[in-house]
Amino acid sequence: MLRIGVAASKMSKGSLLSYNLYVILIACLFSLFVFFICGFSIFLIVFLVSLILHALKPADFHAGWVHMFKICLVVLGLVVGVFNIAAIFKNIQFTKNKI
Repeated sequence: MLRIGVAASKMSKGSLLSYNLYVILIACLFSLFVFFICGFSIFLIVFLVSLILHALKPADFHAGWVHMFKICLVVLGLVVGVFNIAAIFKNIQFTKNKI
């Protein structure tokens, strides 16, 4: 989380408004990246488990798997959102640091 502030300060070149915008942009882009990587992993695992269980016991499991996948993505979105908000609040500044 601290690296977001370091990268934003190097990109902003001293402007407080651009620093805060860069913090929000970097945090949101990183959260989106993590969401897609983890979401793809969850999709792959659910798909493979669904294929294995469908081969062992042929029944109509597909509707349940889609519902479970949606629940997993909602929980993942909440967790990533909480970490995103925490990273933004940790790095946002209201006054300029005197260094």
